[in-house]
Amino acid sequence: MRSPHAHALVKEIDCGVASKIPGIECILTWKDVPQKRFTMAGQTFPEPSPYDRLILDRRLRFVGDAVAIVAGETEASVDHAMRLIKVKYEVLEPVLDMHEAKDGGILVHPEDNWKSLCSVGADNRRNLCASGGETHGDLEEAFAGCSHVIERVYHTKANQQAMMETFRAYTYQDVYGRLNVVASTQVPFHTRRILSHALDIPKSRVRVIKPRIGGGFGAKQTVVAEVYPAIVTVKTGKPAKIVYSRYESQIASSPVMRWRCG
Repeated sequence: MRSPHAHALVKEIDCGVASKIPGIECILTWKDVPQKRFTMAGQTFPEPSPYDRLILDRRLRFVGDAVAIVAGETEASVDHAMRLIKVKYEVLEPVLDMHEAKDGGILVHPEDNWKSLCSVGADNRRNLCASGGETHGDLEEAFAGCSHVIERVYHTKANQQAMMETFRAYTYQDVYGRLNVVASTQVPFHTRRILSHALDIPKSRVRVIKPRIGGGFGAKQTVVAEVYPAIVTVKTGKPAKIVYSRYESQIASSPVMRWRCG
């Protein structure tokens, strides 16, 4: 179940009626998941990206952010239950302009347990996940020796990968009680570490299997869908799966931009 608001706090959530729908296995909210922050970035440890995510959070930061996880025997029962969940939101002013975000009056991550493992200029009190600068030589001297100096500002549009296979994963426990995660991912060992942090369990209890996947282009170098069926399996001991629709892949995933040179 996803947020309809760009910035909001979950004040109350009532899953009582929804949980009684036949076929519903469990409904999880922020109250039911570990409150240990992690990063979804598939990077070598210690990750440069800050630990700013929860599996489910009371604070919602974009339209499409996860509010609740609903697991059931059929897609129809899950869809029915989601429509019956009652949520009371405190709608907050969103940050919509990157130029106003830095040192602005609205903090995207005001929480105290936000942390950065690497010195990359991250500061949640300034809305910075990384910052830095580098200079070489005397720029003004170089300009002075030019016959023409052109100064312009260029803006590019937002882009998102659209690989053939959307984000998806399924999870189950083996006879040793180990969590097995079969995922459309490009980074199985990073995924293993990230799930260990998110679920607050040892890495030795997580096994990630990466079959041949239907495209990624870098977008599957992060954890996107894996954590949701994983927490369901941890909570219930039963297999679980999630398959993102194309719409979900566009609004609730982590695009990765790369320069390619020929």
